[in-house]
Amino acid sequence: MDPATTPPISLIDFATVHSGERPGDAFHRSVAFAQQAERLGFKRIWYAEHHNMKRIASSSPAVLIAHVAANTHRINLGAGGVMLPNHAPLTIAEQFGTLAELHPGRIDLGLGRAPGTDPRTLQALRRDARAAETFPQDVVELAGYLSGDSTIPGVTAVPGAGTNVPLYILGSSLFGAQLAAQLGLPYAFASHFAPAALEQAVATYRQTYQPSEQHPEPYVIAAVNVTAADSTDDAVEQDRQVKRKRARAMLARGRSITEEELDILLSTPQAQQVLDMLRYTAVGTGSEVRDYLADFRARAQADELMVALNAPSGAQSLRSMEILADATNLAPR
Repeated sequence: MDPATTPPISLIDFATVHSGERPGDAFHRSVAFAQQAERLGFKRIWYAEHHNMKRIASSSPAVLIAHVAANTHRINLGAGGVMLPNHAPLTIAEQFGTLAELHPGRIDLGLGRAPGTDPRTLQALRRDARAAETFPQDVVELAGYLSGDSTIPGVTAVPGAGTNVPLYILGSSLFGAQLAAQLGLPYAFASHFAPAALEQAVATYRQTYQPSEQHPEPYVIAAVNVTAADSTDDAVEQDRQVKRKRARAMLARGRSITEEELDILLSTPQAQQVLDMLRYTAVGTGSEVRDYLADFRARAQADELMVALNAPSGAQSLRSMEILADATNLAPR
C-alpha cells in the first residue's frame, strides 16, 4: 500500500487457548500481542464476547481490556464486540465508563446483536431469546448513559456519564448496516467469518447514512484474515493448518477424530461452507498480503481494516504482525 493511502489497520485478538493451556496463558499472550501492536503502530485491538468456547477466552471483554490497558500506554482497546442483548445497557455503560475513566481516550465499544454462543448457553446466561428484538432501543439507551443524557429519568451511569465512549455497530447482514446508518454510527462488518453480504451491506450503509453530530460522515471498518510469513510456502502451510483446525472444531462436534477422518470431512459440502467463512484471507509474504489488502479495501469500501491474524501459534502470530506492519508502512510508535 502507498503510505499516503494506507488506511488505519487494527487487530482482533481472540485470546486463543491452545492445546494444553489454561486461559491465563492466553491472557499473558494477549498482553504481549498488544504491546507489540502498540510499538508497531496499529490503531486498535478488539476483543469479542464469546461463551462456552473452549479455545476462546474472551468471554468478559471489559475485564480483559482492563488487564491489557494496564499493561500498555497508547493503543486503543475495545470490544468487537459486546453482545448487548446479553446485558442490561446500564451495566455495559458502567463497565466501559469505568474503563474510560481509567484510560481516557483509549476505549472503544463495538456492539453486536447475536448471542455469541449456542442456545443452551444462552439460557444459562439468563438471556431472553427475544432480547435481540430490542437491540436498537438498547443501543440508544446505552448511548444516552455514556453521553450523560439518559433516556430514563433519574438513572445515571456512574461511571459512564459524560465519557462519550465511541460506539460502533457490528454486523454481518443488512440489519446492522441499516441500524448504523439510521443512528449515524460507524459500522464494522464481520467479513473475516461471515463474508456473504459484505458489499451489499456496506453499500446500503453508505447510501442510507444519516449524519450525526459525532459522525458527520459514514465510517466503515471491514474485517479480514491475514496469514503472513517470510515465504509464500510457509504462509500457505500455516493457512492450511489453521483451516484444518477450524474445520475440525466445527465439523467434528466435539468428537476426537484422526487426520484421515478429517480429510474425509474436508471433502464434504459442509466443509466447503465452513471454509468459505474464511473467504477473505490474505496469505503470503508481506508484498503479497499488502496487494491483497489493497484490493480488499477497495471491494469493501473500507475506511479502516480490522485484521484477524490467522496463525497456528502465538509466535507465528507475532511474526505475522511484524510482516504486516512493515508491508503496509505502519509508523512505529
